[in-house]
Amino acid sequence: MKPVCLVIGAGAGIGGTVGKRFAAEGYHAVLCRRSDQDGLDRLVGDIEAEGGSASGYLLNAVDEGSIEERVADIEANIGPIEVVIFNLGAQIGNRPLAETSYKVFELGWRIATFALFRLAQCVCPKMVERGKGSILVTSATAAMRGNKGQHSHSAAMAGRRLLCQSLNAEFASQGIHVAHIVVDGSVDAPDTLGKMIGEEQFKKLRETKGAEDGLMLPAEIADTYYHVATQHRSTWTFEMDLRAFSDQAWWNH
Repeated sequence: MKPVCLVIGAGAGIGGTVGKRFAAEGYHAVLCRRSDQDGLDRLVGDIEAEGGSASGYLLNAVDEGSIEERVADIEANIGPIEVVIFNLGAQIGNRPLAETSYKVFELGWRIATFALFRLAQCVCPKMVERGKGSILVTSATAAMRGNKGQHSHSAAMAGRRLLCQSLNAEFASQGIHVAHIVVDGSVDAPDTLGKMIGEEQFKKLRETKGAEDGLMLPAEIADTYYHVATQHRSTWTFEMDLRAFSDQAWWNH
């Protein structure tokens, strides 16, 4: 039975590419995303075509019981979850305070923070029983710095960051590695950046900034995730940030 790498937020950018990377190393990749069954099927098909094994499921992490039921099914019918990639974004765009409704503000928290909490409640006890496990959490610049119009996103991502710290405080000594990874820049990802700025602008960005290695490449990010997940426990990374060489760091803006 293969160990499982569970990816929550498996789009065509970071999530799906990280799933492919772990599948290439002998894991069974369980890819979960909110929508786009065709895109999910392509990811699974790509992994299988390269000799790996994978499963794909549509999953809305906000729905009550969705995460809990999926984790239980994986553990019972596929294999032990050894690595979790929590890659859900919670960006709703720039909104002034007056245009940020209670519902929208709460939704950011439910996606970015509460979903991670629910996932940890499911997987951490099982990882503790086995004495090992890694939870890699994709985060954003908003976890480190609040910007105008980012009330929901900043509050939610900062909560995600501190939840990672509290999980580390409880579980690191029991063999569970929780890493908070700040992606501080633009990722060459059609499912996220491409949809946010539009197809035409995304194409131009790829041809200009991307041609000069100014866009963060998902395959290179995936290599970093795999390295972090397989670190020796004497030198675990608990927080790190990634950005293109040409970008200013968040603290210099």
